This record gives sequence, C-alpha cells and structure tokens, in this order.
Amino acid sequence: MTTRYIFITGGVVSSLGKGLASAALGALLQARGYKVRLRKLDPYLNVDPGTMSPYQHGECYVTDDGAETDLDLGHYERFTGVPARQSDNVTTGRIYSDVIAKERRGDYLGGTVQVIPHVTDAIKAFVLNDVTDEDFVLCEIGGTVGDIESTPFLEAIRQLGNELGRDRAAYLHCTLLPYIGAAGELKTKPTQHSVKELLSIGIQPDFLLCRADRDIPRGERRKIALFCNMKEECVIPALDVDTIYDVPNAYHKEGLDVEVLKYFRLLEEGQEEAIDLNGWNEIVSRVRSPEGEVTIAVVGKYVELLDAYKSLNEAMIHGGIANNVRVNLKWMESEAFEKEDPSQHLEGVHGILVPGGFGERGAEGKIAAAKFARERKIPYLGICFGMQMAVIEAARNMAKIEGAGSTEFGPCAEPLVGLLTEWKRGNVLETRSEQDNKGGTMRLGAYPCHLKEGSLVREVYGQDDISERHRHRFEVNIAYKDKLEAAGMAFSGMSPDGVLPEIVEIPEHPWFIGVQFHPELKSKPFEPHPLFKSFVEAAIKQSRLV
Repeated sequence: MTTRYIFITGGVVSSLGKGLASAALGALLQARGYKVRLRKLDPYLNVDPGTMSPYQHGECYVTDDGAETDLDLGHYERFTGVPARQSDNVTTGRIYSDVIAKERRGDYLGGTVQVIPHVTDAIKAFVLNDVTDEDFVLCEIGGTVGDIESTPFLEAIRQLGNELGRDRAAYLHCTLLPYIGAAGELKTKPTQHSVKELLSIGIQPDFLLCRADRDIPRGERRKIALFCNMKEECVIPALDVDTIYDVPNAYHKEGLDVEVLKYFRLLEEGQEEAIDLNGWNEIVSRVRSPEGEVTIAVVGKYVELLDAYKSLNEAMIHGGIANNVRVNLKWMESEAFEKEDPSQHLEGVHGILVPGGFGERGAEGKIAAAKFARERKIPYLGICFGMQMAVIEAARNMAKIEGAGSTEFGPCAEPLVGLLTEWKRGNVLETRSEQDNKGGTMRLGAYPCHLKEGSLVREVYGQDDISERHRHRFEVNIAYKDKLEAAGMAFSGMSPDGVLPEIVEIPEHPWFIGVQFHPELKSKPFEPHPLFKSFVEAAIKQSRLV
C-alpha cells in the first residue's frame, strides 16, 4: 500500500483558508474513491489549545479519543466524515515536550540535542505515524512561511520530500493576490516573495492556491508560473465563495484535484471529470435557496470572535440544511442580560441557544436567557455550560432552592453544579482535584449515554444509547435530581452507571433540552446532528406562532 503525502503551507498573511483548502481537497480526493486522512501541525509553544482563550485561538475542537485540537480538524471532519484522532494534531510544545522527555530518560545517549535532527525527526515521526491504508495524507502546517516558529516544521517536510520521493510527496502553497484599487489590478508580487521564501529553505511548491476576491487574468497566472518556476495549470485560482460548502466545487472547476492526480500519475487520459459532486451541489443549493428562514439567538460570552463557536455555527447551518431553511444567528453577549431586561433582545426570536463556556463572567445572563425561554415557551438548547445554567435556573425558580449555584464560581449554599472529582472511562477510574494542572484534566472525548424511554431526546435520536463528545470540568450534582424532577425538570439522559446527568428536558415545554456534551462537534453537512435538526424544526414551528 502506497500512501502519498501532500503538505499544505501558507504565505503572505494568515487566515487564507489553508484548513478549508485541505478539507476541500480531501473531499475531492474522497469523491474520486481515495481514502484520505488530514493532519495539522501547529507552530505555537502550547502543548495543545486546551488552556488557550477562545479569543486567542478560536474554539478548541475535541476528538472521540479526547484530544483537544485546532479548529481546522473540525473542517476536516465535516468535509470528509473521517473522525479525527489524537495523532492528527501536534504543536511545537508537544514536540519539544517529547524531545526533552527523551533527553531526560537518556534516549539520546548523552548526545547534544538539537533542532536538526532531533526536533525535525520527532516531527517527521508524527507525520508518518498511525497511517495504515490511507491513499493520501494531507498535512497542513499552521502559521505563515517566514515565521520563526514554523521553521522546524518546514525543514521537517523538506526532509520528508527527499526521503519519500517525488512519487509520494507534493507541496501545495496558499497565497494572496491583493487587489490594489488605485492601480486597478491584482498584484502578484506578494505571491512571488512568498514562494521565494519557501525556495530559500529548499521547498519548491508543486501547486499554488491563489486567494483573490475577483477573477485572476490568464496573463497574471502565466506571470506567477514563470516567476515561481512551475506549470501554469498548477496556479489555481481560489476565489471567494458565498458558502464554504461550495469550495470543493470551486476548486474542482479550477482543476485542483485533476492537477494533483496528474502529478502523482494517477489520472488516465479522459478521466478528468470522473467525479460525483452531486451531494455537494445539493447542499449548496439548499444553502442558497432555502424555503424559509428562522432566527436563533445565541447567548454566549465569546461572541466578539465567532471562531470561538465555529462548530456551533456550522451545526446550525446543518440543521437548516436538514429542514431546508436559512438559520439566521443573532449573536448576543450574555453579560448584557445582567444589566438589561432580556425581553428587549429576545422578543421575536424563534429559538434560544446557550453554548458552552468557562468562568463566572456572563453566567447570570445565561441563566436569564434560560428563564426567558422556559417561561415564554421558546425552543431552548443549552450546551454544556448552557445546560448547567438551565439547571440552576430551574432549581431557583421551579424547585425554589434558594442559593442554587455552581462551585465553579466559588463556594455556594446549594451546589447544583460541582467539580467532577472522579468518573469512569470504560473500566478505568479517572480522578481529578482542584490542585491538578488545567491542561488536559477535564472529562474529554466520547462517553456513552442512556436515553430515558418516552423522553423527547429518545424521540430525537431514535435510539436508546448514544455516544457524544465532552469537554468540561464541572457536573450537575446528582443529589438534586429528585427535587428537580419533582419540580418538572426531567433527567432524560444519564451515564450508563446512572451517576452522571447528561441530558435534562422540561416535558411541559414544547422543546427545552440541555446537554452536558457538545453535539456540534459531530454534526456534518451530509449528516446533520439530530439535536440541531430537531431544534431548528421546533424553531420553524415557533416562527408560525410569532
């Protein structure tokens, strides 16, 4: 079995869409019958993004096996359906941690430890590890060429190019063609300089993906090819599109997948159009031409940077695709509800979603949003922290438990939510304490949940047992279950041992569900998550009442 590697780099500026380019190329190769795997090398020194602020890095994407990873792995999963793993994301911090641990053990036999070969060898081992029968491994290098942080990664993939050989390795470089209004033309010089930077470290790109906001004239493509030492057909325009789900179509029309397969000598003459993209066309059609629309209020605490809710945003789009409606998201800062009446912001919305988060800031605002949704009979979906705040609201106002709160915010009279100190992962007992390090110490990854017969979530999922991904340190206190159920809040999803509350709902409400896990992490355009599909359907019904 021959596995081929495509290394994706970026130049000129950040945020060019390397992650989407990797995901789209993976989807195109997959549509041609190839098995793909996608990976991300991140150059920052953090061991993982788990302890980083969402304002710094956007959302932290969690895999089934409990890895806290870069948000681009979410794009990879959504576009290809291939579950990401711990072995698909690594940072400089983790590489250096492993190298230093080996040095301390004496694995280097007293030799001087250096970036070359020790760090680069560790990077290469990561790239090649845990690969079985994949036809292609697409490996994205974070950051921008020229950054000092990414230098070891670029050196490692340069070495891999030599070791694997031309038949098994290729380089795709993403660049920007800015439009200068005063001159009235696109400028190729930033791309030329970016490629020159790559060449200076020994990497000749085989394909250029040129981001632009307008058509790239043939003459400019010819000029880029000439100065960058490559074929004109391999200079691929990557023009702006109105939905990310049109990116595979757009790149196919420009010939990206064709040129990649020609490079690896895998495409026979006349096979250029032998690809089925009907599924992607249907998704794009539904996004562009929905039959209706609904408005969902998202009451969060990181709404200034929407990348903090990247998977959530996409999952809501998927819920709209499933119901053939456009979902308009109304992003609201939860702190505002602590100073103002929520009704002036939430009046007229068709659903209220309170997402995850950490810390006390904005918590009372989320509680107010849950109260508004419960009393006004508006569809409500609380995710992780959003579930916990809904439970505290129900305890205070339905069960009349004064002083109900969370120990996440400090000592409280009635700890409805408390620190999770031990739980089972399979047959292994996991334990934590307040003194533990913050990184990697939460309940992370996929855990099973049993759904209560006759409950709304049992109807939504259509099965008794589910598995969902978690990322949290605090849990709803099972000691309050009886009081809350007597007041009207049902515990409709529990861990198999009956110890950990996973889902709550209010049977007397049209649609009120809180989940301890993050369902958005498993939603895909071809497979919208059942909760988001049902939530949007409930919002459609609500829209007919407004």
